[in-house]
Amino acid sequence: MSIKIQSVRELADKVATDPDLQERLKQDPAGTIANLAAPLANDVWIYRIVVGALGLSVLLALGGAIVLAFTGQKTPDVLTALGSAAVGALAGLLAPSPVNK
Repeated sequence: MSIKIQSVRELADKVATDPDLQERLKQDPAGTIANLAAPLANDVWIYRIVVGALGLSVLLALGGAIVLAFTGQKTPDVLTALGSAAVGALAGLLAPSPVNK
């Protein structure tokens, strides 16, 4: 069950009205609060969509640059910047985190 909580006050209100959340907090307080604090960490589809979109951006920028090079036109700086930024973002997402072993 995914609950979107953005403040401590909202958490207190939700705990006061939701008996299921009260029970989960009694059984595993640290784990329940960690799951409420980081809902996107457990959502693999968001991660896949972001990686797919960045990969598509890299491919489109590369393909566009190749097409422009074959037609004899200069590659716009914005195309180079978009491709480079997407490659950097992919590297940041796919590289293992030094904090998590």
